[in-house]
Amino acid sequence: MTETELHLAKIVDAFSSTDATASNFEDYLALCADEVGELVNAYIPTSESADINRYLYDPLVRFSQNAGKRHRPLICFAACAAVGGDIARAVSSAAAIEHFHSAALVHDDIADKADLRRGEPCLHHSEGLGLAINVGDLGLSLVNGTVIRDPLLDDATKVRVVTELIDMTRRTIEGQALDIGWARDSRYDIKQEDYLLMATLKTAHYSGAVPLAIGAIVGGGSDVEIEALRNYGLDTGLAFQIQDDLLNLVGAEESTKKDFRNDITEGKRTLCVVHALEHSAKADRLVEILSSETRDPDALQEAVDIMEESGSIAFARAYAENLTSIAKNHLMMVLPASPARDMLASMADWFVNRLS
Repeated sequence: MTETELHLAKIVDAFSSTDATASNFEDYLALCADEVGELVNAYIPTSESADINRYLYDPLVRFSQNAGKRHRPLICFAACAAVGGDIARAVSSAAAIEHFHSAALVHDDIADKADLRRGEPCLHHSEGLGLAINVGDLGLSLVNGTVIRDPLLDDATKVRVVTELIDMTRRTIEGQALDIGWARDSRYDIKQEDYLLMATLKTAHYSGAVPLAIGAIVGGGSDVEIEALRNYGLDTGLAFQIQDDLLNLVGAEESTKKDFRNDITEGKRTLCVVHALEHSAKADRLVEILSSETRDPDALQEAVDIMEESGSIAFARAYAENLTSIAKNHLMMVLPASPARDMLASMADWFVNRLS
């Protein structure tokens, strides 16, 4: 077996086993994150020039190796398996999505003036602003090329996948524009539907809907299966973002591995904030804190207290849990029974119960 085949075999074993733990999404991540990392990083080029490696390729490799849980490529594989496909056909798409994720994080950290990413200094601190922007651009450049060069995919499938990736990129950038623009213009007239649109665009498409839809496409799924997985990804991806917002406010600081409560410092319009601005008697004080760019722990705690007192944190948590419950039930009705389907269903619970 080649190295690629060995990595793929371990991933297949994780969701084809009859062992009950194989259908648990958290266990799937723990078992396969390193395997996916090896597959993904194989698509990062190297140069004969030591300086090009030093200033471009090596920083992206290091950033990718200091990875998260790799859930996006792993759900692409699982969706492929859930429709009866060969997951080898999903490798290039999974890598494309993960490299897009890396690029988005590098650029997002710059826009947010963040200090930490996954417990390490952000790339614009370790490499400098110019090189970090360039490394993020490299990540974006890898997205479509990985699929176009895949010998396992026919041309029609390549066009279909690349179209999905292009649409995903545009939607994510649209969501980022709303997120940054509202903060720049000190917009506090944002309503719940505005937040939901922003979060769906910025996160749900690339963190849920597109990896699942592409996995089903390369796996030969029917149109009904592809759209069911896409819709499942939209709902659970939105819940993922809401949980991310909650963890930034009330999670364990040491488990976040990034700037704790920096959403308040950056004046982010999260679902908790939007709800509190509509329901709290202390809305004016919350706006004052959000506008101040403060990092003072007492002020950050005061903002969290306002959101707690107004029921906004409980509201956001309940909203995410309701989204995932409905989405999971629909998925179970549409996809045929399989360990891969059951594991994907358990993803919904992990998205809203994860602690980091």
